[in-house]
Amino acid sequence: MKTIICKTETEWVEKAAGILREQIENGRPDGVLALACGETMRPVWNQLAEDCAKNTLSLRNVRVLCVTELCGVEEAKSCRHALTEGLLERTDMKPENCCFPDPDAPEAYDRLIEELGGIDLAVLGIGENCHIGYNEPGTLFESRTHVQKLTDRTKRQLFKRGFTEADVPEEAVTMGIKTLCGAREILLLARGADKAAAVYQMLYAKTTSYIPAAFLQIPLNVTVLLDEDAAREL
Repeated sequence: MKTIICKTETEWVEKAAGILREQIENGRPDGVLALACGETMRPVWNQLAEDCAKNTLSLRNVRVLCVTELCGVEEAKSCRHALTEGLLERTDMKPENCCFPDPDAPEAYDRLIEELGGIDLAVLGIGENCHIGYNEPGTLFESRTHVQKLTDRTKRQLFKRGFTEADVPEEAVTMGIKTLCGAREILLLARGADKAAAVYQMLYAKTTSYIPAAFLQIPLNVTVLLDEDAAREL
């Protein structure tokens, strides 16, 4: 696991976008990206959209698999909407190349990943309780794509995305830990002091289901990209 600490947000965004750009330009022509859709991703998506607008990058042939989807939410607050608004509508990415997990048939997502030849790069955030995707504490390493009951702490994090007590979802469908760890490369992005404790546990805790992100110690090709606030406990 390689850890990179950036001094400025500009440096953080440029390095994250650069890793994605490297995969898109030098990986398989129709490479597969697994993308988380949290707020951490937005500045990176903005940079990719700018690159596409300048014709210095094309996402035309990239196949994108959304890591998660919230269950039973209105379209405007879904992961599908976040990806559509953040990337699909602002780049040359093709709608038919974007896929989302189905809570009614989660196992089909892993079959699709296998049919596509596996995930080339998974880009993830981390929850304050160390979840990756929506694999909450207690999720087993062997988990594949599944419907996950959300913890109260995760629900509170969703308030930052505009949810309220009345409409916050109880469940999400998410790629499992083994699904994510099977990616050829993994990029973990974290910003802000509220992620510092989780980052520390991810890097130094034992690999246990109570700390899902600690399982990222197992794959070989993992890059952790932090700002100084997220790295303050290291």
